[in-house]
Amino acid sequence: MADIEPLLNPNEAPPLIDFPCDFPIKVMGETQSIFPETIIRLINTILPAFNATKIETRVSSSGKYTSLTCTVYVESQAQLDDIYRLLSSHPLVKFAL
Repeated sequence: MADIEPLLNPNEAPPLIDFPCDFPIKVMGETQSIFPETIIRLINTILPAFNATKIETRVSSSGKYTSLTCTVYVESQAQLDDIYRLLSSHPLVKFAL
């Protein structure tokens, strides 16, 4: 009977992401020249090794909004949550997914 695995806590879901990993974050805001560099600077506060080569940029058809897909290398859910909180709280960011 010692070989029986303990049951998972029913209130505790298994993790959806295997860490560490590369994780894409989409950040949208109004098109401004400082938007990309601001997002890079924000991410660098948590991930100093992050660089601009890990960003894909798209501008809306009207040119009003810019979308950045930033692929970050994260080591934990807590680190990913910190990045989302930081980005979402910045006034230039409309939303981060």
